[in-house]
Amino acid sequence: MFVAVPTRAAPGLRWATPSLACLLALAYVIASMRPDAVRHDLVMDWGALSGGLAPPELWRTWSESERWLRLLTALFLHADWTHLLGNLVFLLIFGLPAERAMGAWRFLVLFLFGGAFANFIAALAIGAPDRLIIGASGAVSAIIGAYLALFPRARLGVVVPLGLFLEFVRAPASLLIGIWALLQVVFAYIGPAFGAVAWAAHVGGFVFGVAFAIASRGAITRRLRRRRGY
Repeated sequence: MFVAVPTRAAPGLRWATPSLACLLALAYVIASMRPDAVRHDLVMDWGALSGGLAPPELWRTWSESERWLRLLTALFLHADWTHLLGNLVFLLIFGLPAERAMGAWRFLVLFLFGGAFANFIAALAIGAPDRLIIGASGAVSAIIGAYLALFPRARLGVVVPLGLFLEFVRAPASLLIGIWALLQVVFAYIGPAFGAVAWAAHVGGFVFGVAFAIASRGAITRRLRRRRGY
């Protein structure tokens, strides 16, 4: 008796990445519709505060639960539409295949904890105490780091505008990561976020993502084998 065994995973519903993208966009739209003073207060109340304090005072302030919560809420605030757009594009490019590989809930843990860790590293690295850290760049960096660690030779599908037409192409993940880094430099020097990119958040998020992927590699491999019927 022969039993048919599927050799490819059945496509599953990927809801975490689109949900996060919608939340990021909705948060920006709601904030942008508020008066400037209200929007300023919103960022001040929910953005992650940077460091710049002596070690004893620094650790005392981080004993307050509000500071830890702000590491998460800061992920959903953006300086301008270019800041948001850059994060959304690469969240979708890397988030959808990463979620397919690791599952929605593990992906959400990566996004939230990776982003919070990235903001924490940036808060410690920035010397000025009056600076705020906002944006999902650290979380997106964590996703990129995890995906690159899991699939270093992967090629991802992207839609490229060619004149009046759109062309679907597959590009190496490493090339897309290079484009991501270049866009971060460009976005740093246009709009109200001029020169204000928290590079420590990108590095911290990327390192977190790599470590997360290495720690989760066994569970992710078993998950993929179950989906493929092995």
